[in-house]
Amino acid sequence: MDFRKLIDTAISTGTDLYEIIANWYMLESGASSKEPLDFSKKMIMAMLKAYEERRKESVPSLTGWTGNIAEKLRDYTPKFLNERLLYALEVAISMAEHNASMGKIVACPTAGACGVVPGIVLSLKRFDNVSITKLSQALVIAGAVGECIKEKASISGAVAGCQAEIGTATAMASSILVYITDSTNYEALYSAPALALKSLMGLVCDPVGGFVEVPCVKRNAFGVSIAYTAAEMALAGIKSLIPFDEVAEAMGKVGHSLPESLKETGEGGIAATPTAKKLLREFINRSDNR
Repeated sequence: MDFRKLIDTAISTGTDLYEIIANWYMLESGASSKEPLDFSKKMIMAMLKAYEERRKESVPSLTGWTGNIAEKLRDYTPKFLNERLLYALEVAISMAEHNASMGKIVACPTAGACGVVPGIVLSLKRFDNVSITKLSQALVIAGAVGECIKEKASISGAVAGCQAEIGTATAMASSILVYITDSTNYEALYSAPALALKSLMGLVCDPVGGFVEVPCVKRNAFGVSIAYTAAEMALAGIKSLIPFDEVAEAMGKVGHSLPESLKETGEGGIAATPTAKKLLREFINRSDNR
């Protein structure tokens, strides 16, 4: 899939980009063109349900390393951030913590990066009163961004590092923001995911003990803030000199060049620090003594 071609088709035909993507899906899969929108609606409702479940009960993760981070943000009065961004960060971490405690989440595009897109979607619903239908259309576009990255590179941390997970989620989320703000600003729709993905190029996958908790949970929040930044820059008319499709290809090459220790094995990066090793030993000892 070439995202530029999808955008050019939308421009030349005067058709909404989400419809172009839905028709592309129909041609590729043989399914109805309505399926992407219907599926996106189900995913958004699942995001809302997961967030509400997490607000009712903050269950600790298996290791106990995370579980109350979102609560702290929820009860915090920001010194620098506005209410919208703080809420989006809280949602993102809520989803990531829900995943770490075996809650049901929407992998978008993966479980480890499950908080970024919901953080953006739920903040748009709460602060802009965007309808579920409009958000679903935006999610269809975000899905195409993710599919493009998947085809040209990877969305798996085990294959290409965390740039493939949080990076892809951030690129997807930035496209949602642009589409909801100005659905016919095609240059911004093309630039935002490129700006987002470039900012996370080279991010390694280094979960402590192999658990999707540290530093994974907190990275979801940073993905949200970068998505907002990329969208604002793109809407201001700032272009990515390197086209999105080429950025995605470059990310794949970077991912393949990363050593195995930095691709979800828990053997390098943050996972190899003395504190990380100590935390893992303490967890194993607790488990053995149960």
